[in-house]
Amino acid sequence: MSKNQMSSPPKTVLITGCSAGGIGHALALEFKVKGYRVFATARNPKSMKHLSEKGIETLVLDVTKEDSIREARDKVAELTGGKLNVLINNAGATYPVPSTDIEIAEAKKLFDVNLFGVMAMVKEFVHLLIASQDGRILNIGSVAGTINLPFGSVYNATKAALHSYGDTLRVELAPFGIQVTTVVTGGVKSNIARTDLTLPADSLYQPIAAYYDYRLKSTSENSNAVSAEDYARRVVKEALKSKQKIWLWTAASSTMVWFFVTFLPKRVIDNIMSSMFGLSELAKKFKAKKKAD
Repeated sequence: MSKNQMSSPPKTVLITGCSAGGIGHALALEFKVKGYRVFATARNPKSMKHLSEKGIETLVLDVTKEDSIREARDKVAELTGGKLNVLINNAGATYPVPSTDIEIAEAKKLFDVNLFGVMAMVKEFVHLLIASQDGRILNIGSVAGTINLPFGSVYNATKAALHSYGDTLRVELAPFGIQVTTVVTGGVKSNIARTDLTLPADSLYQPIAAYYDYRLKSTSENSNAVSAEDYARRVVKEALKSKQKIWLWTAASSTMVWFFVTFLPKRVIDNIMSSMFGLSELAKKFKAKKKAD
């Protein structure tokens, strides 16, 4: 190793959504292991206490507030001399409710976090990425953005929009030497799942409320899901490559979903989803009720 290589500063990465128990937290630790200078961010600094204890720099950041994003950008620029090598847009939330039970205000909040927050982060940090001369952006997407998972239409829509945004962003930023990867994430054990929701009393899906409750629980307790640490290793490995993949399908069930959406007709997928989520059973109940009436 040359003297210049030994004295060169470590590469830098900023990760959103690094609260304990999530994949952002695991990503921060894995980048640290790989020798990166890590800026871990979250709305609540107390949720990143473990990262601080590991020597990782933490910043308060709310991706839904432009002033908060600019403050974080200015702080990173001050600490790094105006450069950032990698931006990981990970902050996200879920809203698992049937399409006809959506509260529009809640849906807008989800888009603010999962989509518009990413757009705002890219806008404010792009010049730091360009200055690094090897900028990378990894947007944490989801298999839910590629397949019609019932009771998740809002979340699915945010991720589908994120994927489309990332595809265009990749082309637009290529002239500046910035690589953009969409990470199509399958099942990962994390704290993002919500189990606090119940169907409204007047929901069309009350006849299969047991299926709905089961799906909420099974999502949070998915035994096939990979650990956040394993997921982080896969993503960081990709981020370290000289040429990143355009889309990285990874974690539990991601290969299966890729096969479904690539080779199966949509009506076949519809039937699979209907069976898995109790909608075929609902159809039987509805037909029986119509006959009785």
